[in-house]
Amino acid sequence: MNKHPACPLAPGTWLGVLGGGQLGRMFAMAAHRLGYRVAVLDPDPECPAAGAADRLVCAPLDDPQAWSVMAGLCAAVTIETENVPAAALRAIGQRIPVSPDADALAIAQDRIREKRFLAQNRLPHVPFAVLSDVADSRDPALAGLLPAILKTSRFGYDGKGQQRITHLEELSSAYHAMGDLPCVLEQRLALKCELSVIVARSASGESRVFPIPQNRHENGILSESVVPAPLPRATLAKARELALSVALALDYCGVLCVEFFLLPGNRLVVNEIAPRPHNSGHFTLDACNTSQFEQQVRVLAGLPLGDATMQGGAAMINLLGDAWHGGEPDWRAILSQPEARLHLYGKPEARPGRKMGHITFVATSREAARRAAGRNAVSISSDRLSVPAADEHGGQADATGRARKVISHNTAAPATATSGRAK
Repeated sequence: MNKHPACPLAPGTWLGVLGGGQLGRMFAMAAHRLGYRVAVLDPDPECPAAGAADRLVCAPLDDPQAWSVMAGLCAAVTIETENVPAAALRAIGQRIPVSPDADALAIAQDRIREKRFLAQNRLPHVPFAVLSDVADSRDPALAGLLPAILKTSRFGYDGKGQQRITHLEELSSAYHAMGDLPCVLEQRLALKCELSVIVARSASGESRVFPIPQNRHENGILSESVVPAPLPRATLAKARELALSVALALDYCGVLCVEFFLLPGNRLVVNEIAPRPHNSGHFTLDACNTSQFEQQVRVLAGLPLGDATMQGGAAMINLLGDAWHGGEPDWRAILSQPEARLHLYGKPEARPGRKMGHITFVATSREAARRAAGRNAVSISSDRLSVPAADEHGGQADATGRARKVISHNTAAPATATSGRAK
């Protein structure tokens, strides 16, 4: 299976992406800037990527005939969701280069395989147990992991497919509620914060690591990211080292996100691996010399990786459908802020919890970006804004809560590890 074109693909060549969500949309936009044409495979004719692609192959992601169409049209193919069948990349990869390869996707899309991969490679991970059937859920030894979170092995992201477990007696009914499907039981950990490391890695092993954001989730959905993370340099260096170790162990080719929990004592553990660009990396569109999506295009086309550095700071806030409650958000007020960069995904219907877009605030420093984000709490009709406070000296600062027209200086209670994959 070829991972890399024999020589860089010329502008005008067709690139393919499996999945038509907002990540596919932003991939297509980045590909167009470099002169490529883009085909998208997705079952929804109104998917976000449809308006940005040159061609939409409207078919299920598990349709072998559609895979053949993509392999015949495109010179190379990538993904924008881990819910693509690994068999799709394996089949397409017999004909043209794919990124990532099927083996890496198979690990990252299955929590059981992912946790075992981390353990086998001696990478720090959350204590876990595998539940293959209902009998496993009755094992008294599982009490040692409680309190915990029960997660389906497949198809869970943005808080979906998971349930908190406090008492062992709750486990069997929770397992049934998950459809009696294989699950992972992960111990809930007290944590200082969450962060993510986005790595671009070429087939030759060349790598670029983006500045590291500190992330905040609500109800399992990414709420905001602040970059660079207000953490000690040694902690950030360790996170980079571990993320590169994950990419190396996977023999990864493409853009990869490794999500971390930071525990007391500045100990890092891997939460999850996303085999694609990541929601927490959207700041790279406006704040970095090369975005995560352009890096994805560059890897796929066999081009050199771009410079991933940034100047100053950024704060990225997700726009969920909740922000449309009571009417359209005040875009005029948002865009009157010089720091604001608005990205809407073209989704026709705003629903609670649905990612409709994001705003990145780019400024000369992390603190200035955070303040600009806070000023817009009223404008987007949301009281979700509580961007982590940043210590300009690189130390960990207390979190502050910022609600509509009100700033609260109460220190937040310690967080617990509950987040899921963020698309």
